Amino acid sequence: MRTTVDIPEPLLDNAKRRAAERGVTLSVVLQDALIQHLNARPNTEAPPFKLVTVGGDGLVDPSINLDKICELLGRDDEEKYGQK
Repeated sequence: MRTTVDIPEPLLDNAKRRAAERGVTLSVVLQDALIQHLNARPNTEAPPFKLVTVGGDGLVDPSINLDKICELLGRDDEEKYGQK
């Protein structure tokens, strides 16, 4: 299909140069560029995470292994609801 579009002269010159380098027509270069642009995914990367910490002495009980969350939850339950 034919259509008319306004393209700035420097951009058109660059596209013609690219077509000549590739040995294809200007139409092919423009089609490829448009396809690539329309298929591009928007950048949905999450913003950087900022960890907010508070002052303190750290763990009260250094025997607690932070890699074992079940242990921490168990100790918390024992403190709140009594020993098993």
